[in-house]
Amino acid sequence: MSARMQLLVYGGLALVVAVISAFGIDARATYGAQTTADEPQYLLTALSLWEDGNLDISDEIEDERYRQFHEVLLPQQTEAMADGSRISPHDPLLPVLIAVPMGIWGWAGAKAALALMAGALAALVAWIAVNRFRVSVGTAVMVSGLFALSPPMAIYATQVYPEIPAALLLLAGFASLLGGLDRRGRLVLVVSVVGLPWLAVKYVPLAAVLAIAGLIRMKRSHRWQMLGVFAFAGVAYLLGHQLIYGGFTAYASGDHFVGGEFTAVGTQVDLWGRSTRLIGLIVDQGFGIGAWQPAYLLLPLAAGWALSRRQFRFNVALSLLGVGWLVATFVALTMHGWWFPGRQLVVVLAVAAVLLAALVDRARVAARSLFAMAGLIGVVAFAFLVVEGVGGQLTWVVDFGSTANPFYRLITHALPDYMTPTAATWILHGFWVLIALALAWAGWRLGSARRLALPPPGTAYETQRERVLT
Repeated sequence: MSARMQLLVYGGLALVVAVISAFGIDARATYGAQTTADEPQYLLTALSLWEDGNLDISDEIEDERYRQFHEVLLPQQTEAMADGSRISPHDPLLPVLIAVPMGIWGWAGAKAALALMAGALAALVAWIAVNRFRVSVGTAVMVSGLFALSPPMAIYATQVYPEIPAALLLLAGFASLLGGLDRRGRLVLVVSVVGLPWLAVKYVPLAAVLAIAGLIRMKRSHRWQMLGVFAFAGVAYLLGHQLIYGGFTAYASGDHFVGGEFTAVGTQVDLWGRSTRLIGLIVDQGFGIGAWQPAYLLLPLAAGWALSRRQFRFNVALSLLGVGWLVATFVALTMHGWWFPGRQLVVVLAVAAVLLAALVDRARVAARSLFAMAGLIGVVAFAFLVVEGVGGQLTWVVDFGSTANPFYRLITHALPDYMTPTAATWILHGFWVLIALALAWAGWRLGSARRLALPPPGTAYETQRERVLT
């Protein structure tokens, strides 16, 4: 397939994902609000940037500008500053990105902008799979499309959170690392590393992985220059937050972190208790992503296979996926939050999709067909949520688990319920831990065997590709 034809395919994928994702714009978050939790804060900040050119939302709150997308009284999140201003305790890059559509078309325009970003993300997943992991175009588009149009990716394509923009930035930085890091690649890497923390402080570890991998990858002549850029960006981040929020993070301007901004991760952190999320983030009955998109149950298989490859591209992908998973496990306040399942994982699920595309492309035709069938269950899950959400039968934050989707209701019988644990919960927990370990081992064995079976690069083209890809 020619390069021009590939671009048309990627553009078509982006358009399809954006349009279908946009069907969820009208789905309600709760029965008392079109948007809820942090979403109104981001929207009000975007509105303030458009109308006033600042982050102070005190006048927007006083004038109840939120009533169009949050009918009930808005819960207070901000603490009044010394000058009377109120700064939402959330990093400002997302409001900057949606300020123009919010100002022109309102909250629906802001959500539509996020749907467009989700389309771009799906296209980038496919492009990286083809051009950095040598996946066939058909497999790359199929895998990317299935994940992009399934929960949780499709849900957060129209929910006003930084998850989709963060995934887009992360994937762009990932692509730059595997592309030789020329001047344009270094610029993309810098934008990714610098931008991620300004979307949310929880993305700092992922930005650090990109930065470290970039410093290792680039030529020595550029290393010190890039290190200086990253150091300057870090200092600017800390000083900027001190000036804007009065602390090292955006949480400093919030009214509910009475023990200090760092209590956002919890006041009595139980690491052992949180460790159940390592598997629970996939298999929890209500909040596990595997309940909504069964193809995610193959993540341990893909991780084991990727680990066996022992190549830079796979090592970086696993590092990003692993760090993101650890943040969602041990740093996030809770797994069962006031949000749709999988929120803390969305930022790295695009990387997971790339790995799964690389694995699926090397599988037999029958295995690819089974994967496609499992992936379609996730697309069906999104279709049910859209129809029921827009129709008022359920909301996307309060009672998404009441969906009439028969596949979801069937799958949950085999999954542990960590929200109200019983003896059955821990039996199922042990079962899924063993399944995950077995899949990881099987992936390792599969990758090791295939690596040994592959002939050495025998053409100039393959040799040139290996210099970049390994």
